[in-house]
Amino acid sequence: MHLPGRRVLLSLAAVLGLVTLAYWNHFHNGFHFDDFHTVTTNPYIRDLRNIPLIFSDADTFSTLPANRGWRPLVTTSLAIDYRIARGLKPGYFQASDFAWFLVQLCLMFALFRHILDFARPDPANRYIALFATALYGVHPAIAETVNYIIQRGDIYSTLAVIAGLLLYIRWPDRRGQGLYLIPVALGLLSKPPALVFPAILLVYLLLFEGVRPMRAVARSLPALLLSIGLGALSAAMTPKSYDPGAWPARDYRITQPLVALRYFRSFFLPLQLSADTDHIAETSIWHGYAWTGLIFVIAIFAAAVYCTRRYHLRPIAFGIYWFILALLPTSLFPLAEIENDHRMYFPFVGLVLSVVYAAALVFRPGGSRLKQIGLTLACAVILIFAVRGTRIRNRVWYNEETLWYDVTLKSPQNGRGLMNYGLTQMEKGDNVRALNYFTRALEFSPDYYVLEINLGISNGNLNNDQEAERHFQRSLELAPQDAQALYFYASWLRDRGRYNEAIRYLSEDIQYNPAYLDARYLLMWIYHDLGDTGGLQQIASDLLAQFPGDSVAQTWLAGQVPQQ
Repeated sequence: MHLPGRRVLLSLAAVLGLVTLAYWNHFHNGFHFDDFHTVTTNPYIRDLRNIPLIFSDADTFSTLPANRGWRPLVTTSLAIDYRIARGLKPGYFQASDFAWFLVQLCLMFALFRHILDFARPDPANRYIALFATALYGVHPAIAETVNYIIQRGDIYSTLAVIAGLLLYIRWPDRRGQGLYLIPVALGLLSKPPALVFPAILLVYLLLFEGVRPMRAVARSLPALLLSIGLGALSAAMTPKSYDPGAWPARDYRITQPLVALRYFRSFFLPLQLSADTDHIAETSIWHGYAWTGLIFVIAIFAAAVYCTRRYHLRPIAFGIYWFILALLPTSLFPLAEIENDHRMYFPFVGLVLSVVYAAALVFRPGGSRLKQIGLTLACAVILIFAVRGTRIRNRVWYNEETLWYDVTLKSPQNGRGLMNYGLTQMEKGDNVRALNYFTRALEFSPDYYVLEINLGISNGNLNNDQEAERHFQRSLELAPQDAQALYFYASWLRDRGRYNEAIRYLSEDIQYNPAYLDARYLLMWIYHDLGDTGGLQQIASDLLAQFPGDSVAQTWLAGQVPQQ
């Protein structure tokens, strides 16, 4: 028997209130990491008139060519948030992400309730579904995705898969209309992990609707065709400049079972969460602890098969299959990082269902009043600790200094983490401390062009000009067309009065990276320094022709000097 609608809503509202309490201290957190090239310096999100271009040109996703993927719905949402906020006010972007996160939790509760009632109708299912939703909502491992603005793609794609499956389950008489495919299509326009929806749908059909395998395949065929079509379109739209910076494919894939084990462990012990891990790829299944990952994958797959054969255990099987399938896109396609906290966001939807339902079968809600009180207190303690952990992670994501200091503690051999923390010290004017961190980072990332840029900047700030130029030139050897490498070398040259060289590098930068506006801004300042009004006006006019609302170019053309 289902709860009356009002009681269901009140119970769910209490869960959403708890989640809001857990995240109350995150709304003032800033932009981080990939936010800088996809949001803060991205000129395409500053004008809603660019939305058609966003869908037709993946260059609009990022100012860095190597990071340009086709995620038009994500970029469009950023443009809308920019318009609502009237600028780069991270609180508005955070609120937008959080609102969709709450929508996802509501749909998760409904999905969990349906799955549990299919397998074993029981009034206790309402509490199991509520607790699973609450635990997911306040789990510390989820905090990275909610705090990290550009990772809204994970929120959108996960929400889309849940919504598509729920529509399919809730309105079986309308399946022929394909309405359940609409949210799936939106998810595929947000991030590739939504590609696994047909497989999740197939598992659901086999487990809960009792159809034969071939019939289940036939019913999931529309979703498969949609995924293939939009997946192929995404691949075709992705520019050739895109470079995931991946490890060797074999080493990356060998390591992924071990990564799955680490994610699984983090569900129960989220103590080593890090925004940028220092784990590296294994070179053999027998190297390090890679073999333990293989054993883990075999074990949980065997557990899923076992649970499949017992109808009342099928929610456990479904959650495990969800966990495995949701990990496949980032496990099969080699990426720059072996693992990321935000990659747990989608898989944990299934895992939380499996774990909570399994625990419910063991401890069986109901019975004596004393037992009910004990179970309630145990659940409350778990949620309290999870809320506390999430609030701690929110504080870590407050600004760049707090974030990267945490990385240096959790991932001490991560060169990028050491470098980024050094950057926060350089911004505070402590160039000696910054240089120390950059030098330490060099030990772990000897061929990282961004590190070479920052070594050049810090040495330049300390008037070590010969050393500074060596590092700038090294960055260009490693990334000859990179926007930042060209820009910061040109900036250093300008400060030393070497204007002709600076103009040459900035001209190359504009040619290779037309959306990287800092290069044009600096070039206008150089022409201002030289008293070349014609050159300045030409650059400003060209900039306004491409980005009509640019305030810096408008200020120059109005005969005024903008703030530098």
